[in-house]
Amino acid sequence: MVSFKMFVLTLALYLLQGAGTSLIKLNNNGYEDVVIAIDPDVEEDENLIQQIKDMVSEASTYLYEATEKRFYFKGVSILIPKTWQTKPDYEPPKLETYKNADILIEVPNPPGNDVPRTDQFGQCGEMGERIHLTPDIISGKKLEAYGPPGIVLHHICSIFHNLGFTIYTEYDSLDLKIQIRQKDCKAITGINRAYSCSGGSCSFGTCRSDPKTGKPKKECLFVPDKVQNEKASIMFMQSIDSVVEFCTEKNHNKEAPNAHNRKCDLRSTWEVIQDSQDYKTSTPMTEAQPPQPSFSLKQIRERVLCLVLDKSGSMSLEDRLNRLHQASKLFLLQIIEKASWVGMVTFDSAASVQSELVQIETDAQRDTLISKLPAVASGGTSICSGLRSAFTVIGKKFSTDGSEIVLLTDGEDNTISTCFDEVKQSGAIIHTVALGTSAAKELEKLSDMTGKHNLENINGLIDAFSALSSGNGLITQRSIQLESTGATLSNGEWMNGTIIVDNTVGNDTLFLVTWTEQQPQMFVSDPSGKTYDNFSVDANFKMAYLQIPNTAKDGIWTYSLTSSAQTLTLTVTSRAANPNVPPITVDSKMNKDTNTFPNPMVVYAEVRQGSLPITGATVTALIESADGTTVTLELLDNGAGADAYKNDGVYSRYFTAYKTNGRYSLKVRALQGANTQRSRPQVNGALYIPGWVENGEIKMNPPKPEISEDEIQANMQSFSRTALGGSFIVSNITSGCIADVFPPNQILDLEANIEDDHINLTWTAPGDDYDNGRAQKYIIRMSKDIIKLREDFDNALQVNTTDLIPSDANSKEVFVFKPENFTIENGTTIFLAIKAADKVNLTSPLSNIARASQSIPPSEDSSSPSGVSISTIVLSVVGAVIAMQVSHCVF
Repeated sequence: MVSFKMFVLTLALYLLQGAGTSLIKLNNNGYEDVVIAIDPDVEEDENLIQQIKDMVSEASTYLYEATEKRFYFKGVSILIPKTWQTKPDYEPPKLETYKNADILIEVPNPPGNDVPRTDQFGQCGEMGERIHLTPDIISGKKLEAYGPPGIVLHHICSIFHNLGFTIYTEYDSLDLKIQIRQKDCKAITGINRAYSCSGGSCSFGTCRSDPKTGKPKKECLFVPDKVQNEKASIMFMQSIDSVVEFCTEKNHNKEAPNAHNRKCDLRSTWEVIQDSQDYKTSTPMTEAQPPQPSFSLKQIRERVLCLVLDKSGSMSLEDRLNRLHQASKLFLLQIIEKASWVGMVTFDSAASVQSELVQIETDAQRDTLISKLPAVASGGTSICSGLRSAFTVIGKKFSTDGSEIVLLTDGEDNTISTCFDEVKQSGAIIHTVALGTSAAKELEKLSDMTGKHNLENINGLIDAFSALSSGNGLITQRSIQLESTGATLSNGEWMNGTIIVDNTVGNDTLFLVTWTEQQPQMFVSDPSGKTYDNFSVDANFKMAYLQIPNTAKDGIWTYSLTSSAQTLTLTVTSRAANPNVPPITVDSKMNKDTNTFPNPMVVYAEVRQGSLPITGATVTALIESADGTTVTLELLDNGAGADAYKNDGVYSRYFTAYKTNGRYSLKVRALQGANTQRSRPQVNGALYIPGWVENGEIKMNPPKPEISEDEIQANMQSFSRTALGGSFIVSNITSGCIADVFPPNQILDLEANIEDDHINLTWTAPGDDYDNGRAQKYIIRMSKDIIKLREDFDNALQVNTTDLIPSDANSKEVFVFKPENFTIENGTTIFLAIKAADKVNLTSPLSNIARASQSIPPSEDSSSPSGVSISTIVLSVVGAVIAMQVSHCVF
């Protein structure tokens, strides 16, 4: 079975955080509505479902014990692909989708890459995203390398959710490299050996250290003893049978230079868990064992959706009805997937069914639905009438559970709350798209109940509808937005630009143009120079579209639009060129939906091709405020500031440029940069164990398969994408000039090493306001006592930084100095930390604490016999400059 420890650990920590789109909730110590989704690419295997149940059940008991009887898994839904055989006990999903799944069971990519992992956007104490496991992990085929399935799940869950908080692994490399140390924790025992393979045979040798650095050579491995006595820590070696506890404040090793200490301020895993809301609001149970989890099997079906469109009198204002027609037409032409069931209801003071559910198979069916879009706006507004009518339309053919309603309205209705109970009971997912500034506040609550809320910018309504791809459809069937732009032109002015069609897209490519006054001249050219001007024009609703036949040529397309003085918009969408090759995608979001000034917001954009992160892209966020002002932010994947991990395909940035109270909307644009490439998935998950020592004999596990970089990078082309990231509301901004209330961001990548009699420091520069601008000065202090440095930083020895002038935010800082009151010799260890201050003397939180050691052991045998404490072992990050300690607890 898959390591239930890993499962519990990861999911536990995922659960306790309250993951972004997750449905999970805590009910009397039990976590309900956990969603585990089987990816459509996974081959049908009914044994897999039972293996998932066994894994969760095992993990639940482990979680219960590890959290001192506070938490267990109570209710779990397993999403089964539509392509699998239908069975009587399979129910239709309700709110469960692949998009809000907590755990995804997927085919390893690249092949053989079965490492269990989690996606984490935020910092310590913030929400996780999702867990990734493979069928071989679930089935227990990787038992020796990662541990039993349930333990793996517990470990991963802890990372992912941490009972309300993100926590991190207590190791920084999946390859155990070693280095002799004189002290640290007395925990896991094992043996150090050099291990090399050539010509199909492998051999052990003496592990030796580099005489210049004191670090072990790259062929060194630590192989743990199979039989151990220590109980902690789950966050380190989850595969060891005796390990059943988290590190606590009493046994936590604060000196271990690992991700958890750097990002969680030296706190133990258990301390972080205790800070969670779930922990604070729960009390331990008394039963020796938790109740068994209940499971629901839910099979994906065809998409069932009803458009509910406002045609009340207020929709005649501000060109709203035209924009409704333009966006709805794009949705029906391009966004809604083939084989989906679609109905349409319009409403003013009463509702009218324009179309019963129709399964989309032909273009003629799409055209028929388009012909029923509202052409005249009049009357009052009764949103509940529209929703009730939609429930009836859907209910004639299907259960409303799991169906979707797209509600487009200007929201000028104060009676929405009268149908809240019906909405909850329906089990439908309602996507609300609000037009204008007069939308009733109850729309927010309606959206929070079941779906998501989208808002406008210059292309806002079209962007909102473009984002409504199925949450359960294959990624290769999803409509991908390549461009969304607009401009206000003077008479005779041209709107020119380029669109990159890469080789992962090209099917069903569509160019959509809208205007506000008169039809413009429109020209599109493909990479060979062929020009298209045969747009289908809808003059009444001021729009035109061009559908490219077959598969659009990959390369650079150009467009040219010219007209009289007016505003034009251009939207380009496409689908995957090959059903077996996932397209490059961009998904964006803010860290929360509401915010109170002066707290910062964080923007996230994830760029991937399937499970492979795309690194080195140029990613830009456009954030529009309620007054129409747009702020542009370059998002970064540098592992500094708001960005949790470097080169994981998640681009992040703080946003503090507030202008006014009200709603802000987010759109993200991603382009290939000079160094763009696919990357291996970043791993924050289960530790791969290279082998075990049993009865004095080393037994190696099968090696992890080599992943060819050439294969990963094959056929990588230029690309362009845009994505809507939803909206958020900001309050508590006072009128007038906004004072400087934002400090520099916390530095979390401080590194130190000793060279001769000097200390070299490196870090990423913070800004004046978090990660924007430039800080005024740095304060660097050091001590031989890590705890004193952390708890009494202001009284630690200060380093002279007179000549150290901060660089712009996100620059790499390098500072070399000679300690004035420390003698550096063999065995010297110095701890250093840094704060940044801005021009009004607001200071950043204390950085991670870096450790600089001068410890050059003899170059001869540095091996350790079986039974020697792992307290003498240090992990070394391959290719990095610092050594990483293996264990996280001190006993």
